[in-house]
Amino acid sequence: MFSRQNTTYIAIPVMLSVAVLTLLATGCSPRHYREQTDIRVAAIIAAKQREGLGQEQPFSISPAEDQLRRRLLEGQQLAVAGPASLGSDHLAPPPHWPEPDNGGQPPATVPIRQPLTLSLADALQVAARNSRDYQDAKETLFRSALNLDYQRRTFSNQYDGQLEGGYLNDRSGQATEGTRGSLGGSATRLLKSGVSLTTQLGWDLVRMLQPGSDVSSGLYGDASITIPLLRGAGRHIAAEPLTQAERDTLYAVWTFERYKKEFSIDIVASYLAVLQAEDLLRNQEQNYKGLVISTRRASRLAEAGKLPQIQVDQAIQNELRARERWISARVGLEGAIDGFKLLLGLPTDAEIRLDRRELAELEQSTRKRLTRLFRPFPKEAGLAADSPVALTPPAAELAGPLELDYATASRIALEQRLDLKVARDRIDDAQRQVVVAADALRAELTLFGSAATGTGRSIAALQPDSSHRLDLDKGTFQGLLTLDLPLERTAEAIAYRDSFITLEQAVRTAQELEDRIKLQVRDTLRQLELTRSSLRIQDQAVKLAQRRVRGAELQLQAGRAEMRDLLDAQEALLGARNSLTSALISYRLAELSLQRDLGVLKVDGNGLWQEYTPEKAES
Repeated sequence: MFSRQNTTYIAIPVMLSVAVLTLLATGCSPRHYREQTDIRVAAIIAAKQREGLGQEQPFSISPAEDQLRRRLLEGQQLAVAGPASLGSDHLAPPPHWPEPDNGGQPPATVPIRQPLTLSLADALQVAARNSRDYQDAKETLFRSALNLDYQRRTFSNQYDGQLEGGYLNDRSGQATEGTRGSLGGSATRLLKSGVSLTTQLGWDLVRMLQPGSDVSSGLYGDASITIPLLRGAGRHIAAEPLTQAERDTLYAVWTFERYKKEFSIDIVASYLAVLQAEDLLRNQEQNYKGLVISTRRASRLAEAGKLPQIQVDQAIQNELRARERWISARVGLEGAIDGFKLLLGLPTDAEIRLDRRELAELEQSTRKRLTRLFRPFPKEAGLAADSPVALTPPAAELAGPLELDYATASRIALEQRLDLKVARDRIDDAQRQVVVAADALRAELTLFGSAATGTGRSIAALQPDSSHRLDLDKGTFQGLLTLDLPLERTAEAIAYRDSFITLEQAVRTAQELEDRIKLQVRDTLRQLELTRSSLRIQDQAVKLAQRRVRGAELQLQAGRAEMRDLLDAQEALLGARNSLTSALISYRLAELSLQRDLGVLKVDGNGLWQEYTPEKAES
């Protein structure tokens, strides 16, 4: 049986341990760790943005509280497979969920019930907030910063604390009964030079429960240092994992910045592809209506005996083909807009419309920027039909402001391309790895030193009057020098030889990327010249086809033309209109693609861009 006094002595250390552990647990909850990690990683990314881009940009991987996808699903009452369709905050928390106050409580949203019309700027911002691919790219950068945070932690002070409370009742020999409380802490620091420092301090309190027993305490501490003198010594070796993590995070910032440019071009290309599909549908619709009218006119002329039946049949055949192409254009438009919604991260069954004014504004701005391009071709005068034909290439004075010469464009691209910066810095990384691999071939010479004073207390081995304090005069000091000779270094030798192969591969990768960048720039400049010429030709072709249609209609009514002449003219007008829209969009995409290939297109965190102006850049 325990006395009340004995029970008290047993309970005190146990209650103290529980109280301290509870205090630590409530102050360091999983949510606290996550939020603190987010703060540190955000600071890392901001610093790397300043280092690599010269400015900070807003960055967060937290999903938008009022996502457009969710608003469309709820407002338009679209089909969903489950709670995950609306977002992770709609999931029911499972048992033992670490943050129960955060689960199953989605924020209120404003549902969108009517068809949503998106401008090009709207689409870019929607994609930055809803696209799954864009979110994956952001999380890749975030994870790189997480690894850097861990590597930095490796070279900071590492603290550890322990609190113990125990009871012992040993009746195997001489009866021993008592309680023990222990409090200890340690600190470890790994320096970037490879030196490791460790200190420990502890205090024990023992209370024997036999009559007349007293309390005994013990204070103890020790410190040690480990110094590598050969293998593993030096900042360039010991801190290499941290150095590489620093570089990898900077590369991730550059890679994400490059991705934003490519992603924005993809959004614009898809947006304009939908508008082009709409324009194609309108052209097919107008052509279909025109052919229906032509068939009616041909039938009336045939009934009056002014047109043979075979020409009426030709009109009917063209009308049937026009109907088939009109239906095909409708289906193509639906598929294009569904693919665009998927690219944005929106439900494919949501009612989304694009602003048709974007295409008209694009045509107006292009005609304004390239005024001379849309002038009629100069007419030849005074030349005989059999005169020699002199072919002239596209006039350089009609080029757009972004149509730079090859040398200037290549120079800008090699200076600005972030992916080339990554490839060049990877060469430096490979060189450092050669140095690290060479260090592993050396002998390992390590100096170890330690100092300890005081002793801990134990219930079973407690001696009368055995309390101790820290006393360096009674401490224990030791030193140790160990040498590991490099007698077996086969694995290290293989790694060393392999590091040179990695270096050569890094050099070849950078060389290939450099050549590919030059090729991309040259191809895009050629595409600009081609689409510019096509744009001018198709603009003139539309005007010519319109004159042909009007002339064929008048000639047919006067009986001086056949139905085939009108049908051919209408077919030519349809093709010219479609080709003009295609050339207009192709030229605009080529301009944006060139800015992307040069690395000069700037895209902010919302997906909006700032275009490159050569005149301002040269000044």
